Amino acid sequence: MNAPSTVWQGAGRRIHMQEVGLRDGLQMEKTFVPTEDKIALCNALSSAGLSKIEVTSFTSPTAIPALKDAEIVMREITRRPGTVYTALVPNLRGAERAIESRTDELNLVMSVSATHNLANLRMTQEQSFAALSQVVALAQGAQVAVNVSLSCVFGCPMEGDVPEADVFGWVQRFVDVGVRGITLCDTTGMAYPTQVNRLTVAARARWPGVEFTLHFHNTRGMGLANVLAAIDAGADRFDASLGGLGGCPYAPGASGNVCSEEIVHALDCMGYDTGVDLGLLVAAAQQLPALIGHDIPSQIAKAGPRLALHPLPADFEAIRQRALAR
Repeated sequence: MNAPSTVWQGAGRRIHMQEVGLRDGLQMEKTFVPTEDKIALCNALSSAGLSKIEVTSFTSPTAIPALKDAEIVMREITRRPGTVYTALVPNLRGAERAIESRTDELNLVMSVSATHNLANLRMTQEQSFAALSQVVALAQGAQVAVNVSLSCVFGCPMEGDVPEADVFGWVQRFVDVGVRGITLCDTTGMAYPTQVNRLTVAARARWPGVEFTLHFHNTRGMGLANVLAAIDAGADRFDASLGGLGGCPYAPGASGNVCSEEIVHALDCMGYDTGVDLGLLVAAAQQLPALIGHDIPSQIAKAGPRLALHPLPADFEAIRQRALAR
């Protein structure tokens, strides 16, 4: 008989929540969020106790105009001890800008799907790896940490399933050049729990010295289930997006990342230690509609946590008296 799963009993186990809404979320928005509002939002997230915050992206302002203020934002945020401030960098120039702006960690991206990599990054996988290897060398020389986010690990919207051997081949190549942080990304919400559990177990067993992060989207409603499947496999680091913002331009209908406050709420209820103040996180999420000009997916921002109580009806005493008089 199989031993019962312990995933349902958090028992104080530490889970590190890593916020990506400022980058992965805002880059998809049509409305430009003013620089001072980005800084204030990042400071609010820091106060909430997130383990890591992806603050911005040092890409070309022409490519992603929503994040054209990357240097100013990264330099002017208030840094909380214990929080890592990371940023996406696509190339050497982006890495130089990020390092000059005092970024704690460089997050590099390529896809394990050849088709998706070419469509998204306009490069072959070998071209991407060569370019990112140069960034890794630059970061190592500057003593700045590096994380590599591998897209489409759990499936590609143009190719379908990506063989595990291909996924792990790219993990090994980055490990060989000294990378010790790898994010396994469900870029378009194709992952399902048994797949997530199996791959997470295998990755952690093969590279025990690598710090793995899981990155899920909620496109098909399996985001929280996938988080729990990964926790059951031993994972303890997760990307999530405030308000559930995000998406993917190469997957029509793709929704945002799993929602930070929804994941924190669920894990708190189950007894995990996320280190996050849920009240402060929800308050930050509730600011988003005014900043981006539309509603957000987050149910917790709308309904509140499970014990958010409501006032009695105004005529409750009369109702009680009528009931007692029967």
